Amino acid sequence: MSEQKQVWTEEIKSDTSLLSVNFKELWHYRDLLLMLLKRDFITFYKQTILGPIWFFVQPILTALIYLVLFGQVAKLSTDGLPQLAFYLSGITIWNYFSDSLTKTSSVFQTNASIFGKVYFPRLIMPLSIVFSGLLKFIIQFGLFIAVVLYYTFIEKTVHPNIWVLATPLLILLMAAFALGLGMIFSSMTTKYKDLSFLLTFGIQLYMYTTPVVYPISAMPEKYRWIVNANPLTGIFECFRYGYLGSGHFEPSSLVFSTIFITILLVFGVVIFNKVEKSFMDTV
Repeated sequence: MSEQKQVWTEEIKSDTSLLSVNFKELWHYRDLLLMLLKRDFITFYKQTILGPIWFFVQPILTALIYLVLFGQVAKLSTDGLPQLAFYLSGITIWNYFSDSLTKTSSVFQTNASIFGKVYFPRLIMPLSIVFSGLLKFIIQFGLFIAVVLYYTFIEKTVHPNIWVLATPLLILLMAAFALGLGMIFSSMTTKYKDLSFLLTFGIQLYMYTTPVVYPISAMPEKYRWIVNANPLTGIFECFRYGYLGSGHFEPSSLVFSTIFITILLVFGVVIFNKVEKSFMDTV
């Protein structure tokens, strides 16, 4: 007697590949993205005394600390630029990158309860973090622009140039870098939770291999290759050169940053798509 083969009438499985990103579905859930942006902004500041004013206070205080520690005590070079403008240029874009990376790296653990109850494109969560950080960046960027205008028209010690037009590209690259690297760490921390501690330390160390508080010219020649190998270097140098008119910016470094970050983002999407299918079993 021959054995009958079972035929399933319905089969539920994922119809997406690891490389796929359903942009149509993401657009369909745009209201959820806006709601998450509003939640992040209101929840974080509704019980603070100064509220959104902290957006201004934080970079100012940080710049003053850097001015004392690195400018007066360590006496690091700023390529002849005003120290306040120099440090603010680094702080403004570094804050956006580090905040986006830190929050994206814990997106699975932080939102596990939501992921387990309702379906929506999981990529919405890391995207909401990047866009939420962008609101904070825009406010701090306005403060930086005010400082640049002061030193341009009053002190006449900085000289913005046409490279300021590259600002949207620089922001996009930083967002993509934070998103890609954050998704990789978020996917890995579902199984190896101690990586979150390593990331916290790593971000602090990474800042000192990025020209945030010093120009490339201040690095000893034999160690300069380390900074040049950093994909953020081209972004920071282009931003500083465009708005302050001084530095050692090479367009080729921006090309390297673009290629490296694009590859990293694709790799991050692949890992994120793979882990999101089963992360509830390990988180």
